[in-house]
Amino acid sequence: MEKTQKKSIKVIPIILGLVIIAGAALGVKEYIYYSKHVDTDDAQIDGDISPVVARVGGYVDSILFEENERVTQDQVLLKLDDRDYQIKLEQALAAQRGASAGVGVSQSQISSTFANSSSAKAQAESAKAKLWQANKDYERYANLIKDGSITQQQFDQAKVQRDVAQASYQAAQDQYKAAVEQIATTKSQLAVTNTGVDQRQADVDFAKLQLSYTDISAPATGIVSKKNVQKGQLVQAGQTLFSIVNENSIYVTANFKETQLEDIKIGAPVNIEVDAYPDEKIEGTVYNFSPATGAKFSLLPPDNATGNFVKVVQRIPVKIKINTTKEIMEKLRPGMSVKVSVITE
Repeated sequence: MEKTQKKSIKVIPIILGLVIIAGAALGVKEYIYYSKHVDTDDAQIDGDISPVVARVGGYVDSILFEENERVTQDQVLLKLDDRDYQIKLEQALAAQRGASAGVGVSQSQISSTFANSSSAKAQAESAKAKLWQANKDYERYANLIKDGSITQQQFDQAKVQRDVAQASYQAAQDQYKAAVEQIATTKSQLAVTNTGVDQRQADVDFAKLQLSYTDISAPATGIVSKKNVQKGQLVQAGQTLFSIVNENSIYVTANFKETQLEDIKIGAPVNIEVDAYPDEKIEGTVYNFSPATGAKFSLLPPDNATGNFVKVVQRIPVKIKINTTKEIMEKLRPGMSVKVSVITE
């Protein structure tokens, strides 16, 4: 009995020593690890989720995708009934043709007005020549009547012819001036008509753009989800129809305590462990830091200037770029929980 007690007394110090050694080894190991790593499990997979919104209203004609299906960028996913927009485009084209015809008419008027001005100019030159001849005749008759070589009647006829020629010349000048002014007026009308053509072209472009919106395409390559539309449904402009998770924008958002940020640098390597795939070795890189704490972006951010202040350690979202294979990236989904470990040395 005494021997058994003596053996027990000897074993207990050995066990305690082993426990102390194991604890010390574990403590040293943890110290070495945390001196070179910064960990957090307050992290998740994130990604860009693009809502697809109808830009015009109309009835859904056909849906060309299935829920949770992978789609490629610019792939047509949904079609709206476009008959109303086809008619609007035809109306715009008809108005454009009418405006273009008006330009042709205005150009013809300009050509006709140029011809009239040339004729008026020739008539004015002819009237000027006749006036010059009438003035010369009047001067000769005025000299001849002084010495009685001609009668008073002949002198009066020369005077009348001069007055008629002068009036004709003045009328021809007025006609030529009016023809020139008509050219300027017709050119102004042509400019207005051209403006109308530009407006009609803008109407055609707008109608074509509205028509193109009846084919709704994928804004990015990824998985389409949250379908909120059915065939035959009337949708309104601005209504969200479905969403696409961009497969090329998957990353990790890790919420580190503000006291952990001192040793975290941009470009530092990161080990990522996804809860759904714990056996997958995933690496990453610190990409950037949020400009504010998560609390500041909340719906009701805290205001330390009111009430009783209680200091709470804040968390800063850190974006981590994932560096892994395409096969693993296809498995990751936004919202998955992860644990990250930033290597600081």
